[in-house]
Amino acid sequence: MKAQRILLLLLGTTLWLSASLPATINAFLQKDKIAPSQVSLLLSETRSGRVLADYRADESRRPASVIKLATTYAALNELGKDFRWPTRFFIRGTLRGGVLDGDLIVKAYGDPTLSCRDIPTIVSRLKRLGIRKITGNLIVDRSFFAVGNRISSGFDRHPYSEYNAMPDALMFDDHLCRVTVDTRSGRPVVSKSVPDRSYRVVNNLKVTSRSCRGRYSWPLVRIRRADDGVPTVTLSGTLSKRCSPRTIKNVLSHPYYAFYYALTDEMRHQGIDYHGRLKLQKMPGDARPLMTHYSMPLIRILAKTDKMSNNLYARHIFLLLGAKRYGAPATEAKGRKAVHAILGARGILGRETILDNGCGLSRKTRTTARALHRLLQDAYRHHGWTWMSCLAIAGVDGTIKRRFRNTPVRRRAWMKTGTLKDAKNIAGYVKARSGKLYTVVILYNGPERWKGSLLENQILEWIVKTK
Repeated sequence: MKAQRILLLLLGTTLWLSASLPATINAFLQKDKIAPSQVSLLLSETRSGRVLADYRADESRRPASVIKLATTYAALNELGKDFRWPTRFFIRGTLRGGVLDGDLIVKAYGDPTLSCRDIPTIVSRLKRLGIRKITGNLIVDRSFFAVGNRISSGFDRHPYSEYNAMPDALMFDDHLCRVTVDTRSGRPVVSKSVPDRSYRVVNNLKVTSRSCRGRYSWPLVRIRRADDGVPTVTLSGTLSKRCSPRTIKNVLSHPYYAFYYALTDEMRHQGIDYHGRLKLQKMPGDARPLMTHYSMPLIRILAKTDKMSNNLYARHIFLLLGAKRYGAPATEAKGRKAVHAILGARGILGRETILDNGCGLSRKTRTTARALHRLLQDAYRHHGWTWMSCLAIAGVDGTIKRRFRNTPVRRRAWMKTGTLKDAKNIAGYVKARSGKLYTVVILYNGPERWKGSLLENQILEWIVKTK
């Protein structure tokens, strides 16, 4: 009897799959032994809306980074593609004869793209505005974000990794401390990209003339916090002198330190006399506006967010939307409320979606394949290629640069991927050889991520070849 029940269950599952899916996808699932409970998918012709496959599309899943689609699409609708983040500079005191007898003040609004590349231009503008000497301090007002003081989300066992970086209203260099090692001279020369004294580097590296392979191709990196709380990066091992310079990137310190050291170093380089200190406080009431630095256009920031699955950028966009809708300071709660309001008004997101932090690095975030499909359909209908250009192009760039390089899908899919320990998801658009465009959402939540990846690859190739 037990064997009969199992047989009937398997037969029922097979019949249900056959009824719900095209035979080809049904065969993929059975061949790869993927449990039906682990998969949700919804595929349709983008322009006509004709459904190709609709399977468990209303089941709650972990979308991982695919949820960035909600954050970025809400921003495109709320702010417009030409929006630019401001970073405003003020002065307090008197400015006469090139001397600012007072403080230089920076009011930060969360521009996630502010970097070393911007610093020479900012300092040049200060000089053009007549500043040759500053007698006071550099005051940084980062109160636009209310996100606490953690530098890492601590999501997993790799707290110093790039994807764990926490947001800050004064963001700089992607919240990364960069240390470069150059062995081409025959000795290990170590340098910081910014003369940032908020962390230390200890160089215990050795150099060999062997080829740049295996254990000789990359330094060993250990990070510890000293008794005084300052993180120390210790580099050890043996690195080949045949290697090109290696850059180690970690989340070690608050980004406003790197900004301060980069700005003051460039001031000295360009001849602005400054000997003050960094002060973190709200902008004084008697401050007067001096100038504003603007980020690149939002559409380029959205593209980097979705193509490269940049968690930090997504968090900043999420927080900004909250502040724009419900006032500063920006909080995650306001961000959640804002994205739901923006996309809920378009009939896209409802109670099936839990947004958490807006980037997908979360065990709480949930949504359904149907909600993501509604989003993609709405985005194409109203923004077309402007929106699609934000997604990674198969075999060309972003998170699927290598994945589809030597397949028929290359240059025929525009996708957002999402990966966690127990999730492997993909959503976007696929152009078949017939010229038809398809909207695709495939969510795999299970312990064997390779199965989800394999299923997605097979379905995308099937659409390209046969539809």
